[in-house]
Parts: sequence; C-alpha cells; structure tokens
Amino acid sequence: MSEFAAKYGPWALITGASDGTGLAFARRLAGEGINLILVARSADKLAAASAEIAGLGVECVTASVDLSAPDAAARIADAAGTREVGLLITNAGADPNGSRFLDGDIAAWDGLVTMNVNTTMRLAHHFGQGMKARGRGGMILVSSGACYGGLHGIATYCASKGFVLNFAEGLWAELRHVGVDVLTLVLGRTDTPAHRKILEESGQAIPDDMAQPEDVARIGLRQLPHGPIWNWGQENDVAGMAPNSPDDRRAKIEYIERMMPSYEVEH
Repeated sequence: MSEFAAKYGPWALITGASDGTGLAFARRLAGEGINLILVARSADKLAAASAEIAGLGVECVTASVDLSAPDAAARIADAAGTREVGLLITNAGADPNGSRFLDGDIAAWDGLVTMNVNTTMRLAHHFGQGMKARGRGGMILVSSGACYGGLHGIATYCASKGFVLNFAEGLWAELRHVGVDVLTLVLGRTDTPAHRKILEESGQAIPDDMAQPEDVARIGLRQLPHGPIWNWGQENDVAGMAPNSPDDRRAKIEYIERMMPSYEVEH
C-alpha cells in the first residue's frame, strides 16, 4: 500500500465523476490503489467510467444521483454504505443555467444552491465523521475563481462558490488538528465537457489555454496536504484574482486561533 493510500484510502468518493476532472481524479486515485465510489447524474456515463476504473485493478461502485435534489447527500451516503471513505472530492457544481438571475426560474437557482451548498455540506459532515474518528483522511472541495466576488450573469453561482471557499477554510481550521486535510481547489477555465457545452450554447469560442483535467487532478492531489486554498496556476503567496493570497488567508486563520482562547482546538 502506498503512503498516499494509507492516508486517504481505502475508498475515495468523487461527485461529478463520470467525465472531465472527476474522472481524471478517479484514474489517478486508482493508480494509487484506492477504490472508488463514483457519483454523477448520468447512469450511462457512470457505467462507462466504472468499467474503465475497474480495469485499472481497483474496486469501483457507482451512484446515479442528481446532486441538486434535496435528498442527494442521503442517497450518496446510502450508496457508500459501510465502506471506509478516506477521501471526499466534491467536484460537481457548474452552473448549467446560462442566464441572469431574474431571467431564470427560481427553481433552477434553488437547485444550484442545493448542489453547491447543502449537498456539499452534508457530504462533508457525513464522511468527515469517520475521518475524524480514524484520525486521517482528506477532502477536496473543487471551486471556481467566481468564489472571490459577484460577477454579471452568474450571481447565484458566485454566491454558492463563496460558501465553498469559506466552508473549506473553516473545515481546514478545525480538522487540521485531528489529522484530516482539507483543500478548496479554486479553478479557472478547465477543459471539461460541461464547460465546453456552456461556451458553445452561449456562442463563445473555445479558448486554447484552458486547464486540462489530468493536470487538475495531479496538482490537486499534490496540494491536498497544503490547504486550505490553492488557486490554479498561481503560487500561494500571490493574490491574483483574490483580495489576498492563500498564504495571507491561512495566516489570518492561524492568528485568530491563537488570539481567541475560547476556540476549542482539538489536538
């Protein structure tokens, strides 16, 4: 067993796992000998992904779940059963609506918030319990540069990704003391089927400089022990699109922890 698998195995659960970055994460984790629970909406795509991953020599189970449904997290927990999940990757969460807030039906925005906020939170709570008890494990909450502020045409998406950013930082602050790593992987434009579909439907050209899913998976897993934030393509001492750098945000968390003795820090 590799050192990575000993820390984050024997099972990993990935949402949005049927293609793109989710499937790239699965391939890389299978290479480490970690068994996979793949979650996505499309049963057909999941079947193809599962066959590929099983062919790499690990166990693979799937769950076809709409992450925007109120019971999504409960259904995923049922699918995982008693399997020991040492790594959670919440990779789904793109905005499929392609409209301004008031031009879209409120039900669409409810679904987007459920997927990026409630389902993410509930999965972290459910699987984090086991990680904390075992004193090891990790979570990668995939996010977007939209998390750093509101933007025209994607107001709800920006807000929901802002939740992911702050939630991941808070989890990192709490769980780093009990052996569990947390990282929010903040991506820019990435060459996934979902992103290509959005660009094509809106009449935009396909950029030739998008991040590749295989690179996202490789670097994301490498950065996992160095949370709480990694901004794609930037060093941790660079603010870039954000008001402050990941190093500055980490230092703030640590400073507040030192200055607030009322915080119950677990060791």
